[in-house]
Amino acid sequence: MSQRLATICVSALICIVALPANAERFRVGRLLCASTPRVGQVFGSAQDLRCVFRAGNSGRQYVYEGRIRRVGLDLGVTSGAVLSWAVLARNSRIGPGTLRGNYVGVSGNIAFGPGFGANALIGGSRRTIILQPLSTERSVGLNFAASVTNLTLGSSPAR
Repeated sequence: MSQRLATICVSALICIVALPANAERFRVGRLLCASTPRVGQVFGSAQDLRCVFRAGNSGRQYVYEGRIRRVGLDLGVTSGAVLSWAVLARNSRIGPGTLRGNYVGVSGNIAFGPGFGANALIGGSRRTIILQPLSTERSVGLNFAASVTNLTLGSSPAR
């Protein structure tokens, strides 16, 4: 089982790193997400997210709601976390809803009191968006996770 999980994680990471050489990417802003508490259930976990994307060129903000699911080794409990990604895209034109879609990749987290995590994800509209290969995640709890990760982002309803 652990060998299969390792193979899946390595394959996902290779897919993320092996982007076409001619696909120049622009840093278009930052995505900051707040998550609900997480209880690792040995083979995975799920958390709801509330995210704000801040466009780098205009300073405009777009709100997204999402869900992050981890499949793999996930042991422990953490409080709500804050995840932060630099957002890279094929062009610099980002508007409302541009980041909607599914992102896949790999994650690793460790917490013994204060915690830290890294997430490498690619996806979005026609797989044109990359959430910075190594994001940061801050949390508090007791947790260890190494997993294949799926992030789904949707536009937040108007409030």
